[in-house]
Amino acid sequence: MPLNRRKIQRLLIANRGEIALRIMRTARRLGIASIGVYSRVDNNAMHVKACDESVLLGDAPPADSYLNIDKIIEAAVSLQADAIHAGYGFLAENAEFARRCAENDIIFVGPPPDAINLMGLKGLAREKMIEADVPVLPGIDHVNGDDVAALVDNIGYPVMIKPEAGGGGKGMKIVREPGELTAALETARREALSSFNDDRLMLEKYLDAPRHVEIQVFADSQGHCIHLNERDCSLQRRHQKIIEESPAPGFKPSLREAMGSAAVAAAKAIDYEGAGTVEFLLAPDDTFYFMEMNTRLQVEHPVTEAITGFDLVEWQLRVASGEPLPATQDQVTIRGHAMEARIYAEDPLNDFLPASGQIRYLDLPAESADLRIDNGVATGDLVGVFYDPMLMKLIARGSDRNATVHHLRHGLQQLHLAGITTNRDFLLAILDNETFQNGEVTTNWLDG
Repeated sequence: MPLNRRKIQRLLIANRGEIALRIMRTARRLGIASIGVYSRVDNNAMHVKACDESVLLGDAPPADSYLNIDKIIEAAVSLQADAIHAGYGFLAENAEFARRCAENDIIFVGPPPDAINLMGLKGLAREKMIEADVPVLPGIDHVNGDDVAALVDNIGYPVMIKPEAGGGGKGMKIVREPGELTAALETARREALSSFNDDRLMLEKYLDAPRHVEIQVFADSQGHCIHLNERDCSLQRRHQKIIEESPAPGFKPSLREAMGSAAVAAAKAIDYEGAGTVEFLLAPDDTFYFMEMNTRLQVEHPVTEAITGFDLVEWQLRVASGEPLPATQDQVTIRGHAMEARIYAEDPLNDFLPASGQIRYLDLPAESADLRIDNGVATGDLVGVFYDPMLMKLIARGSDRNATVHHLRHGLQQLHLAGITTNRDFLLAILDNETFQNGEVTTNWLDG
């Protein structure tokens, strides 16, 4: 269904916490009224108090609230919202939700449903990237039949099994020996069905110690598409990112140009529109391979904002209204260095299990030109078990990488939170580690 583009005057934000607050503040600066949604457990949350209007969706479980498409659409229609921004979680990459918005003459701040579908199924995405001459790892797009073992022998071990319909590390299995293949496929299929209601699998050659580098892309409805440099997301645990930075340490300008061009080609191949992130694996010899595309704004987008000076949420709202991109490729620059650390309610000393409870005391570091804080909690808030345990993000910016690490360390040291356990001290230990300081982190550094 064609999108009825118009100036956005009323925006419903279908998310919570620091994500909703981030979008609301940009909308307010643009003169756009914000409508917040919330679950019963979030009735006193910061994002509810900050929005111009708010509406209760239902009980705490996401299926009853932040993932309930019918209730969100009903709220948007009844409150006459022009557009819905789903943030970077919950329904942000849900093609059915994007279609339902269009059916109700509501602008979905994001890409077209077909682009979401294509990139949501990794096998189809891989095929599309091959057509677009974007480098991919040797692999099998659709794992089925009795010939899998022979095909894997041709690729060579180790290999990675992935669910075609999901992400976030769920259902991913590394197979290093032929004798492990059958059991790994069975386990991955069960986990994929449980997590995504889809047991289709794909398989790729596994790189043992790569870096994870992603390229921020942006496209408008006039056919323009650019990239906004890279982010290094190699510091991760169980495929979950912890600290992200830009520019990537030791990244050559020629590699930036090649990877950026490949990311733009990937976006154009699926008629993309809006903000997206094309993720690559980078080998030690600087060869790189397409991994996946996230069809939304990423949690780590502030590091790109810090080095380019662009407000990417503002860009999203302008592009969704039908405006052209606010900048051309030659206007994208790199100003200094930026780094983001995610503060989670979790216990690093207990296998990083999520923590819950009441925040009894919260003292945030002062924001400055060197430090930005995207926060969604306050003293007295209850942190439960229903949602992602990320509480806030600290984003540091400096003239170079060493200065940025210094600012981020200082910010973390000035952050004080009591009542629940967080990963703050774990992050400080990482910043003081020699491997991290030398920019030598690979994706298996913490899990190896």
